[in-house]
Amino acid sequence: MPIGNAVKLSIRSGKNQNIIVQPLGTDAKVANVVSGNRKPRLTIVIAGETARAESFSLGGYKKNTNPELARQDITYFSDTSSCGTITAVSLPCMFSVYTRDEYTHEKGLETENLLDVLKHAGVHVEWWDNNTGHKSVADRVTSETLSTSDNPKYCKNGECLDGIFLDKLDTWMSGITQDTVLVMHQLGSHGPAYYLRYPDEYRRFTPDCQSAEFSKCSREEILNAYDNSIAYTDHIISSVIDRLRDKQDKLDTSMIYMSDHGESVGEFGLYLHGAPYFVAPSQQTHVPYVLWLGKDAKATIRQDCLAKEATEPQSHDKLFHTVLGLMQVKTQVYSPALDTLSSCRINSKADLQVANSVAVRR
Repeated sequence: MPIGNAVKLSIRSGKNQNIIVQPLGTDAKVANVVSGNRKPRLTIVIAGETARAESFSLGGYKKNTNPELARQDITYFSDTSSCGTITAVSLPCMFSVYTRDEYTHEKGLETENLLDVLKHAGVHVEWWDNNTGHKSVADRVTSETLSTSDNPKYCKNGECLDGIFLDKLDTWMSGITQDTVLVMHQLGSHGPAYYLRYPDEYRRFTPDCQSAEFSKCSREEILNAYDNSIAYTDHIISSVIDRLRDKQDKLDTSMIYMSDHGESVGEFGLYLHGAPYFVAPSQQTHVPYVLWLGKDAKATIRQDCLAKEATEPQSHDKLFHTVLGLMQVKTQVYSPALDTLSSCRINSKADLQVANSVAVRR
């Protein structure tokens, strides 16, 4: 199935070399510019790779794959659907204005995306990639490939552990002076070599498959290796949150994590991903979605409402509009109905009084 999808995408890419990208959201403006009485906003979007919700203990999985996130003040959306079952579809779809039902590969190439709209609004945007590229999503913003680094702490044989993000993040955040969105594109749980996605200290579930050839391992060993990679992603996300919390006196911080698609690890005899969406098992389409809000962003959201929203169905369709909402970007292409936080946002003094009274009762 992955091979068939690769062939289709290569044919498409040949047809789309001369596409002219149409502008989107050129009317975009930040609601109030950074001034002496407002901190710059920073939202980090972690685009996960091959993480399935079924292996997140935040959602009830029997193995404790999320010990660090469980200690964080996060919201976990337990019923979230992906746009596709391969990165080349899901990644551009996640950042596009189109819903899954509307999206096509051609539309994604022909239309500017979330990053462009943010840029039109004057937000600084960066994309850091530790995967196989941004699939044209970051063509018009600052981007950097970390997977080519020769940092021996994280990298060998042309690949790097996702911990490479954390070293870079410490210094980078200290230089932020304007509203900023950073996308971190993980290597995550990309298979079949799951064992290469985590360092030895994250070999929590053993025996774990130490090969990219599944025929050499039992299903239990393959699943243990996969779950170890999820536990390492848990550490990466939690560590990003720690850094954002440390900076919230100077920055208005928030974080969104969404995986691009899931993974089959032996269910129904299937492994990896790439099944046609209409027949794909839930393991390939049910993905984790994590939200963390710093103290300033959190003060604008009714927490009882957010807790209820966490139980409602979500999807990749929400990313575009939720990020615009967090960054307070006003544009005609923004849809409140597709902003996860819209119905919970405190928009008036009356809303604030209600939120404060709920907080006092708690």
